[in-house]
Amino acid sequence: MQGTHRWRSGRRVTTISAALAAGTALTVGLTTMGNASPATSPAPSPATSPAAVGEAAAARPMEDLGRGVVAVRASDTDVLVSWRLLGLDPEGTGFHVYRSADGGEYTRINDEVLTGGTNYMDSEADLGQENSYRVAPVVDGEEQEPSEPFTLTADHAEEPVVRVPLREGGTVKFAWVGDLDGDGAYDYVIDRQGTTQALEAYTGEGEFLWEVDMGPNSRDQNNIEGGSATINVGHNDGVTVYDFDSDGRAEVAVRVADGVTFGDGAVHRESDDTHQSIAILDGETGAARATAPVPTDYIDDGPMYARFGAGHLDGVTPSLVSYLKNRQDGGAFNLMIAAWRFDGTELTQQWKWLRGGQNAPDGHNTRVIDVDGDGADEVVEIGFVLNGDGTLRYSLADHGIVHGDRFHITDIDPDRPGLEGYGVQQDNPSGLREYYYDAASGEMIWQHVEDGVGDVGRGVAGDVDPRFPGMEVWSFSGLYNAATNELTEPDTSLRPWPQMSFQWDGDLTTELLNDGKFEQWDPENPTPTGSLPRLLSTWNYGAVNASQGINPVIYGDILGDWREEAVYTNAASDELIIFTTDQPTDTRLYTLAHNPAYRNAMTFKGYMQSHYPDYFIGDGMAQPARPDITYAGG
Repeated sequence: MQGTHRWRSGRRVTTISAALAAGTALTVGLTTMGNASPATSPAPSPATSPAAVGEAAAARPMEDLGRGVVAVRASDTDVLVSWRLLGLDPEGTGFHVYRSADGGEYTRINDEVLTGGTNYMDSEADLGQENSYRVAPVVDGEEQEPSEPFTLTADHAEEPVVRVPLREGGTVKFAWVGDLDGDGAYDYVIDRQGTTQALEAYTGEGEFLWEVDMGPNSRDQNNIEGGSATINVGHNDGVTVYDFDSDGRAEVAVRVADGVTFGDGAVHRESDDTHQSIAILDGETGAARATAPVPTDYIDDGPMYARFGAGHLDGVTPSLVSYLKNRQDGGAFNLMIAAWRFDGTELTQQWKWLRGGQNAPDGHNTRVIDVDGDGADEVVEIGFVLNGDGTLRYSLADHGIVHGDRFHITDIDPDRPGLEGYGVQQDNPSGLREYYYDAASGEMIWQHVEDGVGDVGRGVAGDVDPRFPGMEVWSFSGLYNAATNELTEPDTSLRPWPQMSFQWDGDLTTELLNDGKFEQWDPENPTPTGSLPRLLSTWNYGAVNASQGINPVIYGDILGDWREEAVYTNAASDELIIFTTDQPTDTRLYTLAHNPAYRNAMTFKGYMQSHYPDYFIGDGMAQPARPDITYAGG
C-alpha cells in the first residue's frame, strides 16, 4: 500500500466552548486563511437548525467521525494535507498541522492558526523519506488532542490517490462505507461478483475483517428476476451500511435467503428458496445480530429484489428503508416499501407500504430526505413521496409523471424557500421530458414537453454556470437554469454530459464525474460534450469503471475536507483506488458526511446518482447552518 492512514483516537476536541456546552446553535465558520480570496467562501447567513422550523424534539445521532486526515503528493515538491471540519465543531475552530519525518517527533509546520479551508499545502517536506501528518484543533486559543496520523510513504507517487489493498476475488460493483469498529474512521464493505456472490469487509487500511458467502441462491443474476439471495444487479442492491442502533459502530444490512453463510460461519436457513429475510450483521465480524422475515405479500410472484438505505424517519432514530420489488407473470411489477428498526438486539418492522393499484411511479433509485424541513425524513421515489410513517404524502402521477431514470432533490434555487426536485422521464406518452417541482408539496414549477415519446436517460443538477442564480439542471433535452427556466446553452452539443455532479477542485461550482473522467464545463467557452476540459482521467492511475460500466464503486465525502472522493478498483480487483483531491481550497464547510441528506444518499445505490446536502452548494452560496445532530455512541 503506497499510503497508509490510521485513526484510533483524537476524534473529538476535549475542551468544548461554553457556547457549545450550553447547546447554542453555532454557525460553522467559513473564514479564510492566509492568501484566501473572500470571494471563494460562502457568504454568512443566520444558523437555523431543522428543529427550529419543525417539530422534531431531538437531534439525530450521526457518526462520531475523526478528522479523516489524508495526504497526497500534489507535485514534485508539494503535499496537500486535508482533514474534516466536523458538524459540531465550535464556531471559529482553528487547526495546527504537524509532520513527523521518518518516524521522528511531530513538528508543527504552519505559522498561524488555520481558520480557513481545512487543508494545507506542505512544500517543505523531504519526500524521499516517510512523512506522517496529523492535525490538532484549536478552540478558544487552546490546542486540543491531535488526530490520528496519515502516513505518506517515502518517494510516494505523484498522484491524487489513496490505495487500499484487497484480497484476490471477483469483480466489484459496489462499495459502502461505515465505521465498523468504532474508531472514527470509515471502513469498507465491498461485493464480489462471480458464479456466486459475496460481501467482504475491510478496515480503512485494508485489513480484511470477514466474508459473507451469498450462497447458491445468488447464482441466478438476472437483473429483474434473479435468485433470492442475489445482490447488486440492475438497479437493485439489497445491502447497505449504517449505525442502525446508534452505538458508535456501523452494522451491515443485507437481504438473505437459504444457504447464505455469515462471517462467523453460521448458515442462514429458510423453508425454501423463495422465502427471504433481512439480516443485520455485526460490522466487525459479519455475524448475524438479528434477522426478520421479508413480508410475503407478493411471494406468489417469487422472491423480491431489494434496494436498501438509511434515514431518520422520526428525526431521531435510524431506520433501514427497504424498496422491495418482483414481477408478475403478466409483466407488471409489485412494489413494497418497508421500514425497519434495529435496537441492538431485535430487528422490528415499523411499517410497510404496498403500491397495489395506486398510481405511484417508481424509478431506479430511492432517496430518504427531509423534504419539508421538520427534522424528520421522508422516503422519496421519482414519482411519489411517503411520509415517515409510511403513508402516501403525494404522487407526481397527478401531474403526468411516469417512470424515469434520474431525479435529484436539494436546494436547487436558494432564493426560493425549501427544497426542489428535478427529474427526467422515460417514454412519457405526453412527450414530457423533464420537470421541476416543490419537494415538500409536489407542486409543479415547470415542465418541458417535446413532440413524440422519448427516453431521457440522464439528467443532473448542479451549479455549472455562475452567471445565473442557483443551480442548472440538464439532460439530453438541454441545459436550463432551474430558477428562471432559461435555456442557458441552446446548442445541446455544447452542454455538459448529464452524468453526476462532483466537488473536486475547491471552487463552489460543480465539477462533473463521467465515465472515469473528472471534467469542468466552462460556460464562457463551451466545447463539444465529448471534449470538455479534463481535470483527471482515472485510468491513468490504474482504475477501471464498475457499476453500469461508467461509475465508481462508491463516491462521496469519505476522507479529508468537504470535497468528494471517487472510489474505483484496479483491473485485478485487489485494490481500492480512492481519488481524493490534490488541489487546495480556501472554502471551509463542515464534512458533507455530517449533513443528514447527504449521508442518507451515500447509503443507497440502485443506478448510482448524485449526492446532495440539504443546502445549496454553488457560486454565492450562503453559509450553511450547523447540522442538528449529535454523535452516536456518546
